[in-house]
Amino acid sequence: MALPSNLTLYEASPEWLNKGDNAWQLTAATLVGLQSIPGLVILYGSMVKRKWAINSAFMAFYAFAMVLVCWVGWGFRMSFGDKLVFFLGKPAVALDEKFLLSPAFMGYFPTATMVFFQSVFAAITVILIAGSLLGRMNFRAWILFVPLWLTFSYTVAAFSIWGPHGWLAKLGVIDFAGGFVIHLSAGVAGFTAAFWVGPRAAKDRRNSPPNNVILMLAGAGLLWMGWSGFNGGAPFAASTISSLAILNTHVCTATSLLTWLLLDCFLLGKPSVLGAIQGMITGLVCITPAAGLVHCWAAIIMGMISGSVPWYTMMVLHNKVKLLRSVDDPIAIFHTHAIAGCLGGILTGLFALPKLCRLFYMVTDWEKYLGLVYGLQNGRTSAGFKQMGIQLAAMAFVIVLNIVVTSIICLFIGLIVPLRLSDEELETGDDAVHGEQAFALWHDREGFTSSKHNNKVYDTDELSFVLSKSGEVEMV
Repeated sequence: MALPSNLTLYEASPEWLNKGDNAWQLTAATLVGLQSIPGLVILYGSMVKRKWAINSAFMAFYAFAMVLVCWVGWGFRMSFGDKLVFFLGKPAVALDEKFLLSPAFMGYFPTATMVFFQSVFAAITVILIAGSLLGRMNFRAWILFVPLWLTFSYTVAAFSIWGPHGWLAKLGVIDFAGGFVIHLSAGVAGFTAAFWVGPRAAKDRRNSPPNNVILMLAGAGLLWMGWSGFNGGAPFAASTISSLAILNTHVCTATSLLTWLLLDCFLLGKPSVLGAIQGMITGLVCITPAAGLVHCWAAIIMGMISGSVPWYTMMVLHNKVKLLRSVDDPIAIFHTHAIAGCLGGILTGLFALPKLCRLFYMVTDWEKYLGLVYGLQNGRTSAGFKQMGIQLAAMAFVIVLNIVVTSIICLFIGLIVPLRLSDEELETGDDAVHGEQAFALWHDREGFTSSKHNNKVYDTDELSFVLSKSGEVEMV
């Protein structure tokens, strides 16, 4: 009996290709890409003072492009290729069609799909670091920082934890979709880089209200919904585990947001939009290493913890610890990603269900993946504690790696260009750094027309504005 025409094998549809899995993986990758552009571009651009809107958004926009080029040039194969040393793969390009159209190292789709999927994860990691550096980092220093950090830090963590030959992967570390590789890395690297770059201008640090709260919510919404691809794409298949991962992601996130909101209401007196966004992010981060490997009730517990512990570290502990006070972290990336990433990794070691680990990892030695709760329940206490030890070891490795490598990179860049903008540039903001301004308002016309690039678009010398009786701006 002949196969249906859509299942007929031909050169572009070989027998190893699962069209459904390939379609979902490309969709998931695009969703993750949308978290960065426009998601984090909008979020960063709206969370900062008006004078830093362009610079903040542009840091994310640039990083996405640079990471993609570096990824196909050497990053992918350093992260997932043949072993060079126990923590790093051999640098090589991912550019020729023979390599890109061959089966990926996991899943039933071509390597080209895997390269793109992993590239957007690498990109969002670097963009998250930018959140710790908004409002003062020299853009030329940022141009250098992105490829250097990707090459010498991200690839090491990715290879060690996710790569088929990685030493932590062989030990049995559980990181479903990047709690350690992405969020803990970004949180620690961002905090370290913020230390070396230095703080914002004193005036900006004292008073830095968001320039557009509604757009801030729009960016946060893109980030939240895009997480369906972030965690749902981790199994590399349109499978039952993918479905569970997506559900757990949203349940944990909603619980975390509500927990943070309640703490704001009862302990600080008012519900805060910014607080709700922070609670959303901590929930997303915390569930990431466990998304498809825990019961839904465990996801709720994780959401309650991720909505309360980072709240405490940010709202209470931050003001009591000198180091936290001294390092300027404008949108609290350390609390929302480093703290929440650590919580997620530990709670994964606690709640990971053996059956779900078997369905996800699809390996013969799947029994080594065991949450401590089920180790105690099933009489495998030592195995449960071993898993928890592996989780803690991976956490320590990522923390030390990012402190050391990020520090070296910042010190090296400082020999070439200043890490921090000058005081004059800090005073002016976007116009001094980029020659552009984000907002052209009638009462800011003089400042807007002095902008070199904006003046190329609008011949404002020929325009004049009046304020009508209704309060609207009219051009005459």
